[in-house]
Amino acid sequence: MLNPIIVIPARMQATRLPGKPLADIHGEPMIVHVWRRAMQAGIGPVVVACSEIEVYDAVHAHGGNAVMTDPDHPSGSDRVWEAVAKMDPDGDFDAIVNVQGDLPTLDPAVIRAVFAPLEVPEVDIATLIAEIGIEEERTNPNVVKAVVGLAPGQRVGRALYFSRATVPANAGPHYHHIGLYAYKRAALARFVTLPVGVLERREKLEQLRALENGMRIDAALVDTVPLGVDTPADLERARALLKA
Repeated sequence: MLNPIIVIPARMQATRLPGKPLADIHGEPMIVHVWRRAMQAGIGPVVVACSEIEVYDAVHAHGGNAVMTDPDHPSGSDRVWEAVAKMDPDGDFDAIVNVQGDLPTLDPAVIRAVFAPLEVPEVDIATLIAEIGIEEERTNPNVVKAVVGLAPGQRVGRALYFSRATVPANAGPHYHHIGLYAYKRAALARFVTLPVGVLERREKLEQLRALENGMRIDAALVDTVPLGVDTPADLERARALLKA
């Protein structure tokens, strides 16, 4: 049995929606909504990994836990690893679930879904996919496709590749990659030390670094893509959903 911790990386310097961790949603900062959803998943403690004191203070003011991290980290994975190393230097938590800080409407069941594949000993990293149902998304380079060979009725499969292109070829389902991850602790410790991969640089997809270095990623199929808040319009949609 794995002993997981959930880490939510958050930073204020978002290009399209500056300060979004503290964006107000019905009287509470967005990061607090995400923290609460993660707590409701019920799989382990939750900590926010932040680089600004305002976010740290907001989380603690609402009863949550947060840790300060280096503001110059190149990726969320590096921020998550620093938070884990600070919070748990003795290695009591052997699995880490990375939940994005801009998912205020996230279903806690989705967090449980991304953690589940790690129970297989050979799996290093777990992530999520959803079947693409909108035709334009198949060719949209902003929709990352995961190549996973799922048989009918199968809900978890090995991820063979990720691309902004429309893959695989010919008839059949295409899967939208959802950027939530769960890591074995040793896998994350190794991942953050690896150099940027050739395909990672070409596709601009960090997860390809793991595949290029022989790490196994399994993907769990979920029914819908969570709403990520990247723009003011996304924020208004999240407010409407949470009000309902």
